[in-house]
Amino acid sequence: MNIYVSNLSFDFSEADIQNLFTQFGTVTSAKLINDKYTGKSRGFAFVEMPSEEEGKNAIRSLNDKEVEGRQISVAVARPKEKSDGAPFSRSRSPWSN
Repeated sequence: MNIYVSNLSFDFSEADIQNLFTQFGTVTSAKLINDKYTGKSRGFAFVEMPSEEEGKNAIRSLNDKEVEGRQISVAVARPKEKSDGAPFSRSRSPWSN
């Protein structure tokens, strides 16, 4: 199960996220999302748990819980939307006639 975690403290590390979720079961990955220019945390992460039951328990237990002074949001992650990589549609390009 892929889990989305938001409103994390900017001081949170991937190890902190892993430790937070490990109390509910096995964590196969914990990925903190960082700004590509500054390298600093953007305040959200994705956690992968192989057991759906353990993942749902973690979501129920951690959603709206205060962690390091911030009320975090925890939910099932939505699938990533596919993109063709273009910043806008070619048919709507401001340079086309």
